[in-house]
Amino acid sequence: MSSQQAEHSGRGLSAGAIALVLMLCLSWGFNQIAVKLALPDVPPMLQALIRSAGALPVMLFAGWLRGVKFFEPDGSLVPGLVAGTLFGIEFVLIFTGLVFTSASRAAVFLYSAPFFVALGSYQFLGERLSLLQWSGLGLSFTGVALAIGVPQPNVDAKVLLGDLLIVAGGALWGATTLIAKGTKLRNAAPEKALGYQVAISIPILGCASWLFGEKITHMPSALSIALLAYQAIWVVGCTFVIWFALIKRYSPSKLSSFTFITPLFGVVAAYFIMHDTLTVAFGVAALLVIAGLYLVNKPDPKVMPDPV
Repeated sequence: MSSQQAEHSGRGLSAGAIALVLMLCLSWGFNQIAVKLALPDVPPMLQALIRSAGALPVMLFAGWLRGVKFFEPDGSLVPGLVAGTLFGIEFVLIFTGLVFTSASRAAVFLYSAPFFVALGSYQFLGERLSLLQWSGLGLSFTGVALAIGVPQPNVDAKVLLGDLLIVAGGALWGATTLIAKGTKLRNAAPEKALGYQVAISIPILGCASWLFGEKITHMPSALSIALLAYQAIWVVGCTFVIWFALIKRYSPSKLSSFTFITPLFGVVAAYFIMHDTLTVAFGVAALLVIAGLYLVNKPDPKVMPDPV
């Protein structure tokens, strides 16, 4: 690992980066609501396929405007192909897991990803979290679990299988983050780095949708079409590119710790859009998440602050 890479791998988040990550988490939190609202018209695996297929031209156009040379050899092909394969399998695992487990349990176990990022950052990027930062991750995860309402009764072997599949999806999410940070993929433009993943996920998701026998049996409503456009153009085409740009510059474990906020935003969105009930437990959970994020991102007094 180069000295520049080591410097970036441990870099704390600036105020601007934190604002961007919060915006991403808000978008991703609403994305879960968008998926649920479109399910009556479009099956989940097909939604993921349409999302990737719609996002790819958006990223190609954005990259073209910025002068990105998508087909210029830069050493990113192999890690890009690996990341793309993991990206596609990740969504297959997540959507398969949702068949067996509840959406609330899935939300909790999917956000095990920061733990895999932290472990991988230590093993492969030379970044090490302190005991205080590990405690922060634990507090945040506890907050998410409390907000979503786990543990739940009536958990059988099928539910546990679904949980395991979701955790595997979270592990692959963490793995793609580490590949983007720790290989030559980090030197590629964000549009190119994500383009590998989106392009390769299309045939993977298409095959999975065919194997699961998913079909669109009627013309989707205008709302469903708008929600699919939101997922493709904004969530994947824009926010994922921003995420990869941030990964290239900042500590991946600290960035991933902020994703704990995403399901909390999802609960708030469900309250306003789907009229779900907010409880005192949610307020306590929010405090736990905020406290955990503070501990994870608490500056090390031995390290000079980043002026950026």
